[in-house]
Amino acid sequence: MRFTSRLMAVLAMLAGGAALADDAKPITDAEFVTKAASGGLFEVESSKLAKTSATSPEAKKFADRMIADHEKANKELMGAAKKAGIEVPTKMSAEHQKLLDQVQAAKGADFDKAYMAAQVAAHDEAVALFSGATKGVKDPGLKAFAEKTLPVIKEHQEHAKKHSK
Repeated sequence: MRFTSRLMAVLAMLAGGAALADDAKPITDAEFVTKAASGGLFEVESSKLAKTSATSPEAKKFADRMIADHEKANKELMGAAKKAGIEVPTKMSAEHQKLLDQVQAAKGADFDKAYMAAQVAAHDEAVALFSGATKGVKDPGLKAFAEKTLPVIKEHQEHAKKHSK
């Protein structure tokens, strides 16, 4: 029970961050790159854990897709950010690291639940971030990246929600 309440607190913290992306203050190009990079790193690292720790074939299959799609998106983000003159962080944010630690602490069927719940929260956050970026970033390359990637993230979000129940 303690694990679940800690996980829920971290998920709530991430959800609060997603809500910030919809606030009146537009997101800057650098903020978008920083947040998108952190989310992408979280997706890959948590999914690598799921490949070895998940008990359900569905979670492992989802993890494979997350690794493939997010490694590709991370490379595209790096290219767009480089062209925009923005440095891409190589470490995830403290919030994403805390969520990764929570997922990693779960075992067995609890791992599967924690992983899928984290995927829902992370994709809710990403959809809000990328939606805001399609309207708010100034650099055309970053905007094009956000517009191209948003439908894929929405698809991931729906899949995660469907399988987190």
